[in-house]
Order: sequence, then structure tokens, then C-alpha cells
Amino acid sequence: MRKPVIRLADKFSSRPDKQRVFDSLTKLHKQIIDDDKKKGVIIPFNISTDKFIIFSDEHKGKKNHADDFAVCESNYVKALQYYFDEGYFFINLGDGEELWENNIFQVKKNNKLSFEKEKLFLQQKRYIKIFGNHDLYWANDPTAFIQLQSIYGEKISIYEGCILTTTINKRGFEIYLTHGHQGDLQSDGNWFSKFFVSMIWGPLQSLLDINPNTPANNDQLKSLHNTIMYEWSSAEKNTLLITGHTHQPVFMSLTHLERLYVKLGNAQKANNTSATKNIEEEIKKVQPKNETTPDFSKIIPSYFNSGCCCFDDGDITGIEIADDCIRLIRWKDKRDVLEEINLNELEDLLP
Repeated sequence: MRKPVIRLADKFSSRPDKQRVFDSLTKLHKQIIDDDKKKGVIIPFNISTDKFIIFSDEHKGKKNHADDFAVCESNYVKALQYYFDEGYFFINLGDGEELWENNIFQVKKNNKLSFEKEKLFLQQKRYIKIFGNHDLYWANDPTAFIQLQSIYGEKISIYEGCILTTTINKRGFEIYLTHGHQGDLQSDGNWFSKFFVSMIWGPLQSLLDINPNTPANNDQLKSLHNTIMYEWSSAEKNTLLITGHTHQPVFMSLTHLERLYVKLGNAQKANNTSATKNIEEEIKKVQPKNETTPDFSKIIPSYFNSGCCCFDDGDITGIEIADDCIRLIRWKDKRDVLEEINLNELEDLLP
């Protein structure tokens, strides 16, 4: 039953509408720029000295078979200790807690260790918590502040987004961060999606021991929602957009498979037959079917996605901004840099 259940979940879990996504992202961006403290904050930073780690989509549950975070907890805790020791600022980009399938008391009881690690950042004012669609409770419930204070030991603000501002190559530059569920008809606070997850998907996931967040499922072309997010970001000037929500890592507007296609095109242009063959073999591993080679030569590197902290093999992915660079990283027992580019070079590639 696993395959039909997963197909059913995919069908109903995401219905992004392009105009709604565009309108929502633009509106939130303006609200933050206009200093609406209830929506988000602006953080000036220095690309050479300040350091940020961005994780999203932990989906902490109650340690049952439907808890996708349970297998990833050790990597998450290890990563947070590393980033705390190294002086990073932690941006938790939404869906930290799975509050559609569980109540807050179950989540609090079963995730004390990871909350303690997050608390370390808050105590040094190096923590921002952003809500997503699965933990919308933090923004909507009038008693949420009591639960937050009991978890973190002090008051903490919850935001819909934030904007990092800096200067690169003598030009003003923004990194706009939000969870990314905005404009998704089945996730943006939609009652049917909540009903489906809590009453149908959650119980089936637990019964069949299903975690659809496999790394293999993310070595594909960008999902529709990620594509729409990219299209919004590509029209903005001197701006990067970083989201979560889709659980699909994206770096410089490309997934792993898409970057392989770019490398293939470059190898073919250079008439490098050996490299071409090797890359074609690598593509076949993640996309066995013979597909027409897509053209990504005109892609603007303006969009990034942190992936998630609930992959079924225990890995977690995130985005680092540090040492003049932006990186896609994976923790698999230890830190692994998957992609990296200098921010000065990246800025030169933007319109």
C-alpha cells in the first residue's frame, strides 16, 4: 500500500498558485522592509565576519513511526552544537514542529534534547524562529507564547520571515528568508490539508512506516513550488531568496540533477568526451529514463532551498552563509559541503 498512499499524499499536499505565491512573497517582503515587527526583522550583516546557519523542516513529532525527525535527531543535535561553538547565528526557517499530526504537549515531551540545543542560541541572542504551515500554531494560537516560554525558558518572538542586508561589490544586497508555504493552496493555512495530514496521512504513515523524504526523491528537476519561487526571485534586483517547505535542496536555483545537466552541457561544448561520459553515467543513476537534456544556461542563481531535517536516511541539509560564501551543506555524522560559491562572485552573476 505504500506507493499508492505516497502518490495520494503527493497529489493533495501541494497546490501552489503562481499569482498567489508572487503576491504573498511581495507583500511579506514589503511588510518587513516597512519595519512591521510582527512580520519579520531586518538584520544587517558583514559577509566576511558574520555567520549564519539555516535549517528548516525538522517536523519534530512524538517519536512514533510517523515522526520523520526521530531518525535525524542525532545529526541535528550534533550540527547545532558545532554551529553554536563556531559562533553561528541560527535561523530556524519553519515547520520546526509537526503540529498537524501532534499536539504541542507530545512534541515538547519527546524533543527536549533538540530544544535545549536551540535554547543555547537564544540565550546568546543568536536565534530567530520562523513559522511554517505545519507549525502555524506558533503564530495563530493566543496561548502559544506560554508554550514557547516553557520550552526556551524566556520570551521569544515568532516571525513569518526576515531579511539579511549587506553590501557586496559596493551595492546594497538582500537575502530574503521565509518558510515558503505562502500561496500554496493546500498548505497556506488550508483546512483540507490540515484534515488530510492529521486524519488520513498521519495514521497511514505511522501504520505503514512511511517517510517520503528520501534523498533520491530530491535528485530531480525542481518541483513546481520551487520553480515558482525561483521565478519570483529571478525578477528581483540584488536579492537572494531562501526558503524551505518543499524538502528539496536547491542551490543557485538548481537541484543536484539540474546542476549535473549544466556540467554535461559544459563538457559537451568543450568536446571533453571522457567528462561527458562520466556525467551521463551519473545522471542515469538519479534519472534512469532517457530524457531530453534540458537547457539551464539562462538560469539566474537567485533561489536557494535549505532542504529539510527529516530525510529517511537520517541526513539533514541546510544553508550556511559564512566566510564570504554561501554553501549547501549536509550532515551525515559529520559536516559535508555539497555546494559553495563566494558571495562576491554570486553577486556578479545576478542581474
